[in-house]
Amino acid sequence: MSRDQNLKEEWEKVLNILSATFSEGEVLNLDAIIYLIGVQELGQGAKEFKKDDKLNLMHIAICRLLEPFGYYEFDFFDSDGWPHYKVLEALPPLKSGEQTVLMKEAIVLYFKKNELI
Repeated sequence: MSRDQNLKEEWEKVLNILSATFSEGEVLNLDAIIYLIGVQELGQGAKEFKKDDKLNLMHIAICRLLEPFGYYEFDFFDSDGWPHYKVLEALPPLKSGEQTVLMKEAIVLYFKKNELI
């Protein structure tokens, strides 16, 4: 099976599991999944977040997702329990489609490591 086909099938598994769990009949988009990962990584449970906090949650998720690729490294937890990462390597310039593929690949890897798929 080709790498692209394998990624597509594994992405569909993740998408189906998360959509069934966290939405009411709609398929979650990439941003929603990144947000959910941010909430998971923060570890403070489901609660109402302010707009700025939602953006910070997505940033946490992106850092965590790209950590295995060598772009970020966990640095510390602040006094409020929020994780902070440091940049190890700048992301290369990617086209929109390439960004999407990278994030899907990172999300699939994240859920494999967490044994969802």
